[in-house]
Amino acid sequence: MTTVVVARLGNTVAIAADTLVTFGDTRLAHGYEANLKLFQAGDSWIGMAGTTAHFPVLRRALAALAPEDLKLHTRDEVFDTFLKLHPKLKENFFLNTKEEDSDPYESSQFTALIANHAGIYGVYSYREVFEFDRFWSIGTGRAFALGAMYAGYDKARSAREVAEIGVRAGCEFDKNSSAPIHAHTIKLKPTAKG
Repeated sequence: MTTVVVARLGNTVAIAADTLVTFGDTRLAHGYEANLKLFQAGDSWIGMAGTTAHFPVLRRALAALAPEDLKLHTRDEVFDTFLKLHPKLKENFFLNTKEEDSDPYESSQFTALIANHAGIYGVYSYREVFEFDRFWSIGTGRAFALGAMYAGYDKARSAREVAEIGVRAGCEFDKNSSAPIHAHTIKLKPTAKG
């Protein structure tokens, strides 16, 4: 699957991801396809974990939103944006929302991390939104990434360094993650939490 991370340190946030795609037991490494797991939507960078089919769908669906509907700068704005997006995913892209019979809500079937000048956020399959103060990770390499970022956070000089430490750990130990690493750094607005 993947290792995607976000980190916040000082007046910057960073998002980073590995570049390996897997199809069952087959690996499609970076040298065979671009495998970019991070994309821009407005002034935000987004990284995803889930089936490869989600990547073009989410990019297109977010790009099709009117600017007034693409707001990702607070926890509530992220929730509202993904709530508006969910019916479009079903109608225009044929999203299968069923996971389990006992599901409390329809699932969007993916997990995403968002980094922008307001902070770092996570969106989960039932449109649960989290705002992270330090760092977080998603994908199959997340446990390795979280451990490495925890161990290196207090010694790191930048959010990008924390993020790259996390993805490198995922690439080292998770069979579904591999270098090279792509990363983006964004300066926080002074009004954002410091």
